[in-house]
Amino acid sequence: MKSEKVLIGGALVMIGVAGTLLVAIPYVQLKDVKPPKGLKPYTTSQLRGREEYIRQGCVYCHSQQPRDRRQAPDGERGWGRPSVAADYYYDKPHLLGTMRTGPDLLNIGARQPSLDWHLGHLYQPRAYVPGSIMPPYGFLFDVKEKADAGERVLSLPPDFAPPGKVVVAQPRALDLANYLIALDRTYPAIDAPAETKR
Repeated sequence: MKSEKVLIGGALVMIGVAGTLLVAIPYVQLKDVKPPKGLKPYTTSQLRGREEYIRQGCVYCHSQQPRDRRQAPDGERGWGRPSVAADYYYDKPHLLGTMRTGPDLLNIGARQPSLDWHLGHLYQPRAYVPGSIMPPYGFLFDVKEKADAGERVLSLPPDFAPPGKVVVAQPRALDLANYLIALDRTYPAIDAPAETKR
């Protein structure tokens, strides 16, 4: 009987300590975080693209958290400055990711701001990054004889374009590409202090 009480008491203490360290302290530290001046809310298209990013499982292969140079050479890789909590102000749920099968994407919009590049890369990654192990997302596109008015036709490298046909981006491919372009956290991590008048 005594050992059961010790076991239950020990478990409750461990849950309390873990809850304090993992929930309560971070909440207190981050509850007053405001969005940086350079961070804009997502548009409707970008939010739909973010949902597509989640649906397609992009988070399983790509992180969105460049690390400090003492932890990893992310800056030398061109992935941008280390992220800060405010960078994720509009992200619910947060898509930090834990794997880096592919590059970190928090600043892909700064590194590659071209909508055409993102659409082509989604359709056939190896056309743009030789040796890429990313799977093609051809099901986000339609291959047609001729594009209809208002459709976005991909400009693919000749070796990857279907002969005599056009590849047209579906709306969800456009939304996903728009979300990727919105991933640009190149503004200063900390706002410069306001100058004081003398």
